[in-house]
Amino acid sequence: MLKGKKVILGITGSIAAYKAVYLLRLLVKEGAEVQVIITPAGKEFITPVTLSALSGKPVLSDFFENADGSWHSHVDLGLWADILVIAPASANTMGKMANAICDNLLITTYLSAKCPVLVAPAMDLDMYAHPANQRNIDLLRRFGTQIVEPASGELASGLQGKGRMEEPEVIVQRIKEVLAPTPKSLLGRKILITAGPTFENIDPVRFIGNYSSGKMGFALAEEAAKRGAEVFLISGPVNLETNYSSIYRRNVISAKEMYEACREWFPACDVAIFAAAVADFSPDSVASQKIKRNNDDWVLHLKANPDIAASMGQMKKANQLTVGFALETNNEEKNARRKLNDKNLDFIVLNSPNNEGEGFMADTNRISIIYRDGRMEKFPLKSKKEVAADIISAVEKIL
Repeated sequence: MLKGKKVILGITGSIAAYKAVYLLRLLVKEGAEVQVIITPAGKEFITPVTLSALSGKPVLSDFFENADGSWHSHVDLGLWADILVIAPASANTMGKMANAICDNLLITTYLSAKCPVLVAPAMDLDMYAHPANQRNIDLLRRFGTQIVEPASGELASGLQGKGRMEEPEVIVQRIKEVLAPTPKSLLGRKILITAGPTFENIDPVRFIGNYSSGKMGFALAEEAAKRGAEVFLISGPVNLETNYSSIYRRNVISAKEMYEACREWFPACDVAIFAAAVADFSPDSVASQKIKRNNDDWVLHLKANPDIAASMGQMKKANQLTVGFALETNNEEKNARRKLNDKNLDFIVLNSPNNEGEGFMADTNRISIIYRDGRMEKFPLKSKKEVAADIISAVEKIL
């Protein structure tokens, strides 16, 4: 039930606007308090009178009331709502959302909202598939907006049905899932998580590094904190932030610094998840000044860095659980199983950079979890937030 939940329903200029009437009716039936905001183009497809009669509230569209000049505060609306749902969402509106073009009340409210945002696209298939529209959808996903669209039916393009607005009943179910209270299943647990790359200095301006964005590790930290855990996040150099006060973050640069931080925090933790892409080697000496180019060849001598997961695996006690990652380009399962044993892990997360949308820098990932007892569980391509939920759930099953 959605009783007492405050929902902003945004309606844009789409032929699917008639579906918003059914969606509004379902939300009210579930007990939600619904404030409708309709764009000027949306009013060309459905009248505010119908929406107002169903919601019991005046429908908002303009910044100011024509009658008395009173102002509709987008800031107050954004703070009032438990969730903002835009259904149908036209390509025009999604483009404005992705690029912060604030020319109507709905977009300004979206930019002021502190709550979850669900968007149900509605347009013809060609518009949906256009690269510009796909870019905007990708941007919205990166900003944390959830895109609700039909998943069934595929053409060669893989986009069949995606331009059609999802059915109101499905949207209501997604709203319930988003607003459902998260069980504090990890309350009292302490979890160590490493994230991002490490940079190994060559001189003051050069380093050895990798393409890790840290998104997977940060998603794991957020998911664990959401479930009540106290999280110790050790992060390499990334441009990411966390949203929970129960996440204690230490920023490091090199593999050695990450190793020392793990040695300090690991003994007090129940779980350690080693999601960082730690450099295996570092220069055996670091120049104090920038190295000048004197020859065509430059030989760089490297030394092995500490294997953080293996070292913690040797230290771990019977009541501690450790999880590793294996990013493999060949002999993937065989290499992952070897690492699982060599590093004394309880399970290992296998993924590959060989396929589009997986591995470093992507917002999505496709993983397999290989357990200590030999079982392997495969998952489809998902957002890294969803992947993090799968991994934390796997941890909970073992604890």
